[in-house]
Amino acid sequence: MTVMDSPLTELPGVCLEPDRQPGRRPEGRDRFTISEVAAYTGLSAHTLRWYERIGLMPHVDRSHTGQRRYTSRDLDWLDFVGRLRLTGMPVADMVRYAELVRRGDETFAEREQLLSAHRDDVRRRITELRSTLDVLDYKIGIYSDARRASERA
Repeated sequence: MTVMDSPLTELPGVCLEPDRQPGRRPEGRDRFTISEVAAYTGLSAHTLRWYERIGLMPHVDRSHTGQRRYTSRDLDWLDFVGRLRLTGMPVADMVRYAELVRRGDETFAEREQLLSAHRDDVRRRITELRSTLDVLDYKIGIYSDARRASERA
């Protein structure tokens, strides 16, 4: 089983929200060139090829002339990978996750553990960012008060 053959339940619906994509997915088709995928995802062709080389984007079909032909399922996978990137998941962990998906259903527990550990890290970073935001708001308030006071003088 390849990543692309995994059940759609592996790709949560939240990953498919169109407002999260740099480009609009062409409708009514299921074969896309690397340039179309680059435009849709915001990833460069170089990055897409690199994803293939490292096993994050395994087995992209080719045309009879050797050109990559991505499917809607590939785009779904790239949407999910993009979400993982936004959360700061290390590439090595994303590759590990892809390997687990390819190994099949017997890896559900490992996948759950990997994603749960990453979710805990994301929550910790969100807490840190909220605290940092509070400090920024405090400092902005000081400057705003000082500016208003100097304008009244």
